[in-house]
Amino acid sequence: MRYITPLKQAENKGAAGTGTDHHWFMIVSSVGLALIIPVFLVAFGRALGGDRTEVLATFSNPLMAILTGLVIFFGLRHFAAGAQTMIEDYSQGGTRRGLIIAVTILSYAMIAVGLFALAKIAL
Repeated sequence: MRYITPLKQAENKGAAGTGTDHHWFMIVSSVGLALIIPVFLVAFGRALGGDRTEVLATFSNPLMAILTGLVIFFGLRHFAAGAQTMIEDYSQGGTRRGLIIAVTILSYAMIAVGLFALAKIAL
């Protein structure tokens, strides 16, 4: 007797064959973001309103820099995956492909700029 979990039965189903992977990525990234965003907002809120040296000191802290990097990277990857789902639902053909490419490029560009700015502050 074989035991197949519901996840294993659902894998590679659907038109693209990646719907389950995409769904699980969205679930895991949303739970992760739900845990780190409140911590980031509290830490960021404490730095808000301070002068330049206080803000630089806050983001120079390794824990704050790592937390900010995680928020930037995973937040924008989650954005790109959600935008891709929206584009797949509401457009078709060449427009769909072009928009997905544009959103992916925008997401990675924003990640690069955010991490570069964070590195300039933290180092």
